[in-house]
Amino acid sequence: MLVENILPKALERLITIQADASLADAAKLLCDTHRALVVVCDRDGVMLGVITKTDVVRQIASSQEAINTITAAAVMTRDVTACRPDDSVHDVLAIMKERGFVHIPIVDQHSRPSGVVNARDALQALLREVTDQELLLRAYVMGIGYR
Repeated sequence: MLVENILPKALERLITIQADASLADAAKLLCDTHRALVVVCDRDGVMLGVITKTDVVRQIASSQEAINTITAAAVMTRDVTACRPDDSVHDVLAIMKERGFVHIPIVDQHSRPSGVVNARDALQALLREVTDQELLLRAYVMGIGYR
C-alpha cells in the first residue's frame, strides 16, 4: 500500500503556516486535539520545517519573550523527515517507529506539503488492506464467485 492511498485522511490533518507568522498563531492552530504538527512554509508554499505541540511548550517554558514576538521560523524543526505519496506505508511506519514519530508530513516533488501521515491512520489502512485480502482469499478458497 502506498501513502497516496491515505491522502484524503492525511489532507484532513494538514495545517500550514507562513514562516513569519507568530508562535501564538501556530499554537492556536495546534489547539485541536487531532492536530499535533504544523507545517511551516515559505511564500511559495514550500515546506521549510515543522512545529509540534512540544516545540510550542518548550519555547514558552524557556523564553522570556512574549509568544506574539517569536516567529514560527525561530521555533520550527528544519531537518524534517517527510514522505512522498509514492512511498510504501510500511516503510513510512518503520521510519516513524525508528524515530519515535506519530506524524510525518507528505510532500510532493517540489517539497510542497500535501498531507500529514498519522501513525494510527496508517495502521488502520494497513489493517483494512489485510482484512480485504483475507476476505478475497477466503472467497476464492470457498469457490464463491469463481465458478
